[in-house]
Amino acid sequence: ELVRRGARQLIQRAVEVEVEALLSESASLRLMDGRRAVVRNGYLPERELLTGIGPVPVQVPKVRDRSGSGVKFNSSLVPPSVRRSPRVSAAIPWLYLKGVSSGDLGEALQVLLGEDAKGLSPNVLGRLKAQWAQEHQEWTQRSLTDQQYVYWWADGIDTALREDDDERLCLLVIIGVTPEGKKEWVAISDGFRESTESWLAVLRDLKDQGLALGPRLAVGDGALGFWNALEQVYPETTHQRCWFHKTGNVLAALPKSLQSKGKADVQAIWMAPTRREASRALERFVKRYGAKYPKATEKLEKDREALLAFYAFPAEHWMHLRTTNPIESSFATVRHRTHQTKNCVT
Repeated sequence: ELVRRGARQLIQRAVEVEVEALLSESASLRLMDGRRAVVRNGYLPERELLTGIGPVPVQVPKVRDRSGSGVKFNSSLVPPSVRRSPRVSAAIPWLYLKGVSSGDLGEALQVLLGEDAKGLSPNVLGRLKAQWAQEHQEWTQRSLTDQQYVYWWADGIDTALREDDDERLCLLVIIGVTPEGKKEWVAISDGFRESTESWLAVLRDLKDQGLALGPRLAVGDGALGFWNALEQVYPETTHQRCWFHKTGNVLAALPKSLQSKGKADVQAIWMAPTRREASRALERFVKRYGAKYPKATEKLEKDREALLAFYAFPAEHWMHLRTTNPIESSFATVRHRTHQTKNCVT
């Protein structure tokens, strides 16, 4: 939903800039009384552009040529015949969240919408980049004085898109949920996944924007530098380790012949109906595997409290609090397809 919302805003803004460019080019056409001949005339009925991230609603503007000279508006990005654009799913998340402030926008939009994007004039591209850069700057400087979050999910997203040769560079992402249940982007920044300093910069920016209190619970992988930074900036927040990442780490410490059984035993921990039963399941795992595979059991024991923290929250929220899936699902398309767009931010 977050990515589709960004997609809609991105495409709609691009089409609006296209029509504004046409109106600017036609400004010299005047009626006998001096009024402009070519003017806006509402919108065509909303239609859906089908993408790999789901249907994206688009409204294409209309113009009216009152002089009869035949001026019409046809969007290069969303021509009348286009309904499906699989390339949107490859580029929109990066463009909307990062590419607005850097990169070759012309090349990026070609990746986004194919050959049709080549019809965009340098003037249109210039306007788009200026508007998106301004929107991005405003978003990163928005006031968070009255904002509150109940939950956060944090992760470092690796993609093939980077402006630096350092392969460790990634997107540091935080998604939050408000007390009203609204999910929204909290922060997106470049940095190093395991670096405390990188995450400190992100959290201090949020503090400077007026976010006085952190969330009640934050969910993330144990390898993140996020946790040390969180302790310094928002120490009141409870930590929840991601069970998806933890399961992978535990299974990696078991021989392949035991991984299927081990996975089921790990699942029995976080699927337990109560914290007490989860603790018992964890003890059974330690007893079963600890003697021969201490590295596997140590990975669970050292994070016991942070792995079971979600049990202190409403049971209907547990399925969302055990993993960083809200981030993983939002960026799944980027991770699968960014090899197509690897040069668009260089």
